Amino acid sequence: MSNFNLSAFSDAVADVAAAAAPALASFATHHHRTASAFHWRDGFFVTAEEEVEAGEEIELTLASGETVKAELAGRDPSTGVALLKPASAAGLPQLAEAAAVRPGNVAIAVGNSEGAALAVFGTVGEVGPAWRSMRGGAIERRINLAINAGGRFEGGPVLDAKGGLIGMLLFGPRRRALVMPYETIERAVATLREKGHVARGYLGAGLHPIRNSDTHGAMVMSLDDSGPAKAAGLHVGDIIVTWNGEAVHGPRELIRKLGPDSAGTTVTLGILSGGAERDVSITIGEKPLS
Repeated sequence: MSNFNLSAFSDAVADVAAAAAPALASFATHHHRTASAFHWRDGFFVTAEEEVEAGEEIELTLASGETVKAELAGRDPSTGVALLKPASAAGLPQLAEAAAVRPGNVAIAVGNSEGAALAVFGTVGEVGPAWRSMRGGAIERRINLAINAGGRFEGGPVLDAKGGLIGMLLFGPRRRALVMPYETIERAVATLREKGHVARGYLGAGLHPIRNSDTHGAMVMSLDDSGPAKAAGLHVGDIIVTWNGEAVHGPRELIRKLGPDSAGTTVTLGILSGGAERDVSITIGEKPLS
């Protein structure tokens, strides 16, 4: 520690942020705040899906201070990735993928606020296995940050000490800073460029949690007349208690199972109806675009 040069470290962090700054932009969100976005490649930007609204006019402010109109090219609520296509984005740099990170590695979150560069650093707090988001998205790695970043950083890149792109900054429950990993963004962007959306599984049933001493599950409160659940013979009042033999403890658990990879698959639901149990085979639909 005696050889640690605080000034050199400070300059190194600032240099990483400065090198990335030309790839960043910001925009005013429908939440009446500013969020960040960054150039992915081929003139496309990525940002946090929750910060954009379908049909709204988006104006990106680039690091140069120039403003350009952008359209929403696609969105994936299951991974939190939105893809923006500005009218012009020539000559912008592309951030290279970072090497694997470990807990304790320095992490630098960078952003943009109306053309002004933002930067804050902390550490990688956790690197875990693949997980599934609350909206059913398959996420390649769990990366949580020990970092204090405000809302203007959301949708911006998180970099390693060499300036490599670890992923995009999002906020989880209780505003915990987490990273949507590079490889998850890459997969989502490929689909969004092709289709404009990522398919999500769809039951066509409104659900309510049931938790008592005898039963845990998801009660059917309403049915879409043209949805898979009604076509499979489910009724209002039925309680879904298993999915392919695995216990279902509530609607949230079902939503996680209804990820993009579930659309078009056939599953067996265990149903409790009027005190009797039965199995129902159902082909999961694709959630209509809202």
